[in-house]
Amino acid sequence: MIIIPARIGSSRFPNKVLADIGGIPMVIRTAMAVQDIDDVCIATDAQEVIEIAHKHNIKAIMTSEAHQSGTDRIYEAAQKLGLDENEIIINVQGDEPFIETAVVQAIYDLTAKNREDETIMMNSCYKRITNPEADDPNIVKVVTDTDDIALYFSRAKIPYPRDHHFDDYKGHLGIYGFTMHSLKMFCSLKDSALEHIEKLEQLRALHHGYKVAMIEVETESFGIDTPEDLERAVKHHRL
Repeated sequence: MIIIPARIGSSRFPNKVLADIGGIPMVIRTAMAVQDIDDVCIATDAQEVIEIAHKHNIKAIMTSEAHQSGTDRIYEAAQKLGLDENEIIINVQGDEPFIETAVVQAIYDLTAKNREDETIMMNSCYKRITNPEADDPNIVKVVTDTDDIALYFSRAKIPYPRDHHFDDYKGHLGIYGFTMHSLKMFCSLKDSALEHIEKLEQLRALHHGYKVAMIEVETESFGIDTPEDLERAVKHHRL
């Protein structure tokens, strides 16, 4: 099951998930991009999103306005959907209208591979980015070990190139794979200080000693975090 969290009240970009891209709301375009992989459901806090999703024949479910993270929101949706403990759940952000099927499939396959490993709580991916791109705090950076297990995520430039130029950063894509069991475990963990400082929920898993497995992907997709990103998305759609 692919669940897309869609919160209306974004402080940085209100109503972002309903922004128009080529006549289709962003969250609907995201759902359409991944619907060939598995069943898709939008988890939202707004009746408006429910109604728009139904008009496009996309499943949607109402969730609480109080959730602090998208993962907490998809867990409520997964519970309401009655998903089995071994069900693979992919959290795709609602602001990824150009995400490629191959990227989501790679995370799905990685999650299936790690399904029985209790130490791995989350599965995700990264792409290679340049030094100038790494300066952008909206592009999250990740450093990994030799097995592509995440060591840390940050909005800061990591690793910091103290003595020489470095041009091989790993840019994290905010797509996560869980089983229903690991999702339940994640949402039972206490919030961490790092999670709130960086505003990166995956740091909750690392704080509590769990692993986040990563896989490298190639993608031209980009998340939409600002009105400027939306302008870029509209131009990209017209190409």
